[in-house]
Amino acid sequence: MSPVPERGPAAGYKHGHPPVRNVNEEYQKGLTLGQRVADKIASGVGSWPFIITQSLMIVVWMAINVYLAIMIKTHPDYIKAWDPYPFILLNLVLSLQAAYTGPVVMMSQNRQSDKDRIAAQHDYEINIKSEEEIKLIINQLAYQDEMIQHIISHLEQLNNPPPPAQEAN
Repeated sequence: MSPVPERGPAAGYKHGHPPVRNVNEEYQKGLTLGQRVADKIASGVGSWPFIITQSLMIVVWMAINVYLAIMIKTHPDYIKAWDPYPFILLNLVLSLQAAYTGPVVMMSQNRQSDKDRIAAQHDYEINIKSEEEIKLIINQLAYQDEMIQHIISHLEQLNNPPPPAQEAN
């Protein structure tokens, strides 16, 4: 029977890597004030409440201006519409909004892409560490199997002693 080492492979294992970190927290800490503001704007502009609110405001804007345009024709002393059809001022306001929110949203999306790349790299590093530790666990299980076989063989020898030698007359 082969000699069994006293300690298994896991006994002397040392983690040779830094502890797992939260890359989302680290990334957020590195953002400037402008980047955080851009991300807040992008998350607001890209939400259903914003779309619904903006749509309602546009409908109200157009309804009021159409109403005022009709009223000025029938009642010359009535308040004049500030943006009658074809709503040139509304188009200007929406174009201005798009001119500013478009680049802000793009900046935020670019940062999100960078953050996704960092997270993917971190996932890869975690997978490498996990693979190393799984190999160690497999080696430890093989060692334990060997130890169990050694113990079973030893117990069998104790339970089945060899027959006593007969003395020659």
